[in-house]
Amino acid sequence: MKKEIDREAIERHIKGIITALGDNPEREGLKDTPQRVAKMYCEIFEGMQYTNEEIAAMFDKCFTEGFEGNPCGDIVVVKDIEVFSHCEHHLALMYDMKITVAYIPQNKVLGLSKIARIADMAARRLQLQERIGTDIAEIMSISAKTEDVAVFISANHSCMTARGIEKTTAKTVTSVLRGRFETDENMRNKLYFTIK
Repeated sequence: MKKEIDREAIERHIKGIITALGDNPEREGLKDTPQRVAKMYCEIFEGMQYTNEEIAAMFDKCFTEGFEGNPCGDIVVVKDIEVFSHCEHHLALMYDMKITVAYIPQNKVLGLSKIARIADMAARRLQLQERIGTDIAEIMSISAKTEDVAVFISANHSCMTARGIEKTTAKTVTSVLRGRFETDENMRNKLYFTIK
């Protein structure tokens, strides 16, 4: 069941943060900021309202004609899905994030836009990059009814580029391999060749 985001609570807390920073939340430039931030948070954290199972049910439009079995292990890959997320440790932006999702269909294929929507919704949470890949793999397995899923993510983290160590060119790369991509070396090699 969808969990609603509490906009009024966000507005109250943003007003408090502005005050704690030493500014006046009633001045002209900041007067509407709590409402704007609450509206933005409802958009950028939309995925927090749903479980992985609920997201899978939202985006499980599949096509079955001509996909009875898949003895050859044909791979479907959607590369360079651009999303953003927010690190749960600093609420800092994870940006320039590109996700590649691969799976081996079993009797049906997902609509391609559904794969991008799954990646986007999994990212719209307070997240760790490692968990985004795991969430996408789980949602894909449920939606496409296959264990053979791989997810690759590359991103910059502003908690590392804009503060702290301030290494502006540092990228984080993660991968999740499930099913035959994890256990079958030939299938894994085929995947790596495909996504080059």
